Amino acid sequence: MHSVGTYDLRLVALSIVVAALASFTALDLAGRIRAALNWTRYAWLAAAALAMGGGIWSMHFIGMLAFSMPGMMVDYDFGLTLLSLALPIAVTAFGFVVAIQPDTRWVGLLLSGIFMGSGIAAMHYTGMAAMRMNAHLSYEWWWVMISVAIAIGAATVALWLSLQHTNPLQRVWAAVVMGLAVSGMHYTAMRGAIFSDIQSMGDMTGDAGQVPIALWVATITILILVLGLVAAMYDRHVISLTVRESRALRQIFETSHLYQTLTTPDGTVTYANATALDGIRARLEDVTHRPIWDTPWFTATAGMPETVKAAVSRVAAGKPENFNMRLNLPIGERAFEFSMRPVKDESGKVVALVPEAIDITARLKAEQSLHQAQKMEAIGNLTGGIAHDFNNLLMAVLGSLQLVRKKVPNDPRIIRLLDNAMEGATRGAALTQRMLSFARRQDLKPAPVDLPVLVRGMSELLGHAIGPTIRVETHFPLELARVMADKSQLELAILNLCINARDAMPDGGTITIGAREEPGRTEEGLTQDHYVCLWVSDTGTGMDEETLKRAGEPFFTTKGLGRGTGLGLSMVYGLAAQLQGTLLLKSWPGAGTTAEIWLPATHAPVADAEAEPFPLQAAAGSLDVLAVDDDLLVLDNVAAMLEDLGHRVTTARSGPEALSILKREGKFDLLITDHAMPEMTGLQLAEQAAALRPGMRIVLATGYAELPAGQHTDLPRLGKPFDQAVLAKCIAATMQGSGRGELVAFRPKSA
Repeated sequence: MHSVGTYDLRLVALSIVVAALASFTALDLAGRIRAALNWTRYAWLAAAALAMGGGIWSMHFIGMLAFSMPGMMVDYDFGLTLLSLALPIAVTAFGFVVAIQPDTRWVGLLLSGIFMGSGIAAMHYTGMAAMRMNAHLSYEWWWVMISVAIAIGAATVALWLSLQHTNPLQRVWAAVVMGLAVSGMHYTAMRGAIFSDIQSMGDMTGDAGQVPIALWVATITILILVLGLVAAMYDRHVISLTVRESRALRQIFETSHLYQTLTTPDGTVTYANATALDGIRARLEDVTHRPIWDTPWFTATAGMPETVKAAVSRVAAGKPENFNMRLNLPIGERAFEFSMRPVKDESGKVVALVPEAIDITARLKAEQSLHQAQKMEAIGNLTGGIAHDFNNLLMAVLGSLQLVRKKVPNDPRIIRLLDNAMEGATRGAALTQRMLSFARRQDLKPAPVDLPVLVRGMSELLGHAIGPTIRVETHFPLELARVMADKSQLELAILNLCINARDAMPDGGTITIGAREEPGRTEEGLTQDHYVCLWVSDTGTGMDEETLKRAGEPFFTTKGLGRGTGLGLSMVYGLAAQLQGTLLLKSWPGAGTTAEIWLPATHAPVADAEAEPFPLQAAAGSLDVLAVDDDLLVLDNVAAMLEDLGHRVTTARSGPEALSILKREGKFDLLITDHAMPEMTGLQLAEQAAALRPGMRIVLATGYAELPAGQHTDLPRLGKPFDQAVLAKCIAATMQGSGRGELVAFRPKSA
């Protein structure tokens, strides 16, 4: 006879709650599997399987206790009951093992779901078989199939959810759905159960009270599940702290200016910071899982992969490495201070390597620039001193030759010899101009200069200087700012660059002169906002890297003996630096050379053209002049030129002697004094002389362009060496009061 049973709805609800809680706990613990490493990964897997499988069994057992039928008493076979508990735990564990594999695909996940769902269904029917009752149990096969399908579906969804990154709210909803699905599987299976032929069992003792047993099972299950949740929460909290610390450390790495990487002991890259990746223009995934020596940091530099591979072996053995290297990177050639150190665990085993590199390219460049500046400064001091003494010698030679030429008979042979001697002295004066320009000791008169107009005015001069086999082209924009420069010295610089270009093209070629406006470049020392770059390029032989490095050094030349002084480019560099600019050279063998003079730009108007040189006989009247110089040759020469101009001259060889003469003798109209003298400088003499003779005019003569730091004067200055015409012009300007603070200089025709 077929009988229909009833359910205790309280226990039904309790079974659903247990199923939902078991699902939530299992999903939460499954999330810990993904975050764990090594053996802890499998510990969390076992905990998740126990929560899911044990929770499903508890739900099944409580559901069985919720079922009752009039006159039927139930007991359970211990062995089969234990088997029904082990089955869901085992199949759930297997399903999770498959699901956490990195190469698991949908097919594997579906097969695991089928296996896990079938095992859960088997758990139900094994538990039913464990029932010892006074009735016959049979099943309607379609309800069995539906219950198995529900179990497989629920298992597959559970495995899929275990692979997802879900938040707590998503896990709650998933747990509710899973709880209903698992409970639905049980009660669907129970719907297909048929109890018949119920008989009296007499003394069968199985009625221990279903509700207390269900509550006891539920309590134990919930306690276990809650403990699992607490463990997961604690683990999540610990990992959160670890992740926070890791993020802080990673932030330090990511914001570091060092190139930093992390590798395994065998050199496989596991991490690289942003600076290191920017250096090779790559992403992290481009370098991870590759040997560090086989990454773009080292592969483009000959011999470097082998060097780094050997270093990895030594560091993996526990020995740190530190050495300098120069690498060819996608961002250009860079110099590095490279180090690699081992990371050891508590037992002293090397578990990782930390390669680090500091980009020292800028530092090396600064050190080289400082060394070069110090060397150039030392050479400049020496050159300036030599030029000063040489100027004194040229003073005597030039002045004496001019006076002799006036006195000798009109003999063509003698005149020619004197002219040759004066030409040699003039070339010597040009050489001292170059030396002073390199030493930055020439006195400049910066003023707004229009470069296109300046170059056009030099066309005839350039044509004579470079010859007919060289073509000169100009490329100037229609609108170009003017530059602050000394016009005559800039002309000389352009001429020198064109002569260098001519010498680099023995078979002819093209010289191109142009200009463009550029912003400042702090790395080149160009700190102002606006510059004009004047460039001179040629189609000549060019220079290799080593020659280019030395091209600006004084006295360095590739032209051969007697063909160059080696001061041309040095003079241009010194001029540009003195004008707050610089000289940049670009050259490649066989591709010509480009020289760029960078000068501060200005929008000030160009000044009117200078007046014609003052005539030699323009000095108004005969003057009483006191000439002072510690060099007797120069002093005698100056006195002779002054006397030839019709002036009355008194000489002194030192500042104290000149002061003594001023105190002792009568009034002087003019004092001409050298600056660099022992005992008392020219400025000191001028100050005391002005106090003694307030109305006397004073001229300062010096071979140096720059006065000592902190010393400034409005006195007219006469640059050495000077000839009689320059001397006459300076005297006339001084006596007329129009030469205050200006320099009257001798400008050789060829420099």
